[in-house]
Amino acid sequence: MDNILNLLVLWIVPFVVLIFSAILHEMAHGYVANRLGDPTAKLMGRLTLNPGPHIDLIMTILLPLMLIFSGSPVIFGGAKPVPVNPFNLREGRKDMALVSLAGPLTNLLIAVIAGLLLKILLPTLFFQSFFVALFTSLLQIILRINLLLAIFNLIPLPPLDGSKIFALLLPEREANSYLNIGSLGMLILFGWLLLGGPLGLESIMGSIFSFAYSLFGLSM
Repeated sequence: MDNILNLLVLWIVPFVVLIFSAILHEMAHGYVANRLGDPTAKLMGRLTLNPGPHIDLIMTILLPLMLIFSGSPVIFGGAKPVPVNPFNLREGRKDMALVSLAGPLTNLLIAVIAGLLLKILLPTLFFQSFFVALFTSLLQIILRINLLLAIFNLIPLPPLDGSKIFALLLPEREANSYLNIGSLGMLILFGWLLLGGPLGLESIMGSIFSFAYSLFGLSM
């Protein structure tokens, strides 16, 4: 039974949680865009929990699996980005920033719900069983992955959501130039992920995680 639990907790559950957390992230972008005047995602069938329209071979499947199997402490990935036409949005860059913010906020809300459930449930568990252990492990995985998605996507580097929020603070010309460095931004992110020491992405994320867990009275 312990082997089954370890298989679920270490491999299968994190992968499934990551996929659906990323899907909810993208659905939130599409839903807010639709409310602000751009129905593109809705018309293309992207406001659905069906994984099919959201799956991206590299970001949804290969990258997360590679990180999970390599034992990386930082596991991330993403669904196929929902299409957003900024010309349909009523207030241009401001609405684009709101659309971008919707995804990380959705992951943060999921993380808060999971954290509160853990805080409420853990002190009341007077016995351990396979299903109790599996449920508490599931909540911990949901909390960790959604915190990771929220924090990671708020990094202000293109093409992450944080870049579009940060661009709102820049003059329009400079904002457009900044947002167009997309591929360079990803190279910087991967380099940061490989960087060790206190300024490395792993160390910084670990500090943020420790702070977030302490807010719930939980230990990592």
